[in-house]
Parts: sequence; C-alpha cells; structure tokens
Amino acid sequence: MSDYILQFLISGITVGSIYALVGLGFTIIYNASDVVNFAQGEFVMIGAMSAVSFSIAGIPLIIAIIMAMMVTVLVGFALNQFAIKPAKGASVVTTIIITIGASIFLRGAALLIWGKDFYSLPAFSGEQPIHIAGATILPQNLWVMGISVLLVSAVLWFFKYTLLGKAILACSCNHTAAQMVGINVGKMMLLSYGLSAMLGALAGVLIVPITFSSYDAGIMLGLKGFSAAILGGIGNPIGAIVGGLLLGILESLGAGFISSGYKDAIAFAIILFVLFVRPSGLLGHEHQERV
Repeated sequence: MSDYILQFLISGITVGSIYALVGLGFTIIYNASDVVNFAQGEFVMIGAMSAVSFSIAGIPLIIAIIMAMMVTVLVGFALNQFAIKPAKGASVVTTIIITIGASIFLRGAALLIWGKDFYSLPAFSGEQPIHIAGATILPQNLWVMGISVLLVSAVLWFFKYTLLGKAILACSCNHTAAQMVGINVGKMMLLSYGLSAMLGALAGVLIVPITFSSYDAGIMLGLKGFSAAILGGIGNPIGAIVGGLLLGILESLGAGFISSGYKDAIAFAIILFVLFVRPSGLLGHEHQERV
C-alpha cells in the first residue's frame, strides 16, 4: 500500500507542479492589473504546440523551446496591447469576458494552424524509468519538478529583489501613485503579461513529453491553474504554488483510490469545500484592500 501511495504522490507532485506554474501566471497578471486572465491555459497550449512544430521542422530541442517561449510571449504582449489595454477602466466582468473571448480566439487560431491532431515531444533525457522505494518515476517527471522549483524560485526572487519586480508590485497597489513616482505603468503591464505567458509556455513544454497536446489542451490546464490560484488565495504567489501542488496530489490520490473518471470532480469538489469554509483561500487574507 505504501508503494502505491508513494507512486500517487510522485504523479501528483509532477502534475501539481504544472498547475502551480499556471496558477502563478494567473497571480502575476492579477497582482499587476486586477485582471483574471482566462487565456492563461492557451499560453500553455501555444508553448507546447509551438515547440512541437519547431522540433518537427528539425530545429534542436533547446532552440525549439526558446523559440516557442518567444512566440508565446509575443502572444501575451498582443493580448495586453489589443485586448486589455483598450478596455482600461472596464468592470471586472467586462475584463473576464474579454479574456474568455481571447481564449476562444486563440483556440480557434490553434485549430486552424495545427488541426485536431495530438502532438508530443520526446522526453528531455530518455524514457528509462527510475525505481525509488518501490515506486517508478520517469526522468521527465524529474525535469518537471526540478525546472518548476527553479522557475518558482526565480519568480519569487524577481519580485522581492529586483527593481522591475518591485515596480510591478507597486502598480498592483495603486497605478496613479506608481505613475507619480516615475513608474511606466503601461510597460509594467506589458512585462507582467509577457512573464505570465513565458511561465505558461514553459509549463506546456515540460508537460507535453508526458501527455499529448492539442489545440484544446489549454482549457483544462487553465481551469486547474485558476483553481490552484483560488485554492491558495488569489493574488498570493506562495498560495498559487501550494494550491497547485495540493490540487495535483488530491487529484492523483482520488484517481488511484476511487476512479480516474472522477479525478476532476473530486479535485473541484474539494476546492469548493475549502472555499465554503475559507472563501479567501488557504493562504489568502480574510480582508484584502488595495490602497
């Protein structure tokens, strides 16, 4: 039984790392602009599919990944410039509708470009399984967990110790005050969307060797990432990480001990229960006000 639990935990941490990266992308944009970006899942899909296309074209994998990140970042910039920026001052509901519309548009464009086929990338360092205490782990799982730790650490360091990171946080508190002290709010918004898109692209590149990707792969990943951000406390980067890992582990245990057909329902049911008990999320503040 302990072997099974360890196996489920490894699987849960792997997929939870992806949810954490997607949830962190939601948090970055929310903190910078108060916008919940429901096109975040499409960043994951575009990163994965672009990397596959570049790899198929014969480009070395590392270069293909970098190019896929650049393409996705450009999509993030375009979303900010042509969808979010013109709606400055709009209500929360309006911006949510705009990002949902952007998600549908990007998914339709992906359908035209890549069709309905499923795609995958080769594992970064082979597919020979590694046996640990009775459980089996693929090398790609280690890549997912290791790179996720590095990315999360880099993002937290960026916001805590760099001027650009602090400038984005200043914009999240008060745009007018940030402008008065010389911060270019428009550029900070652009940077936050680019950073969020980059995280999404990397999440897609990491997961596509493990599971197939297609034009609509971003729908569920986006929902799970949003759920992670909500579970941990929207706007809290550490909360998004904790929420993503917790969601992945609960999903894996539910699939293993109950049924894989109910894994999504089980995870969302637990999230609803947590939010009924603590609406602000596990690590969120009960009363949050921007001043």
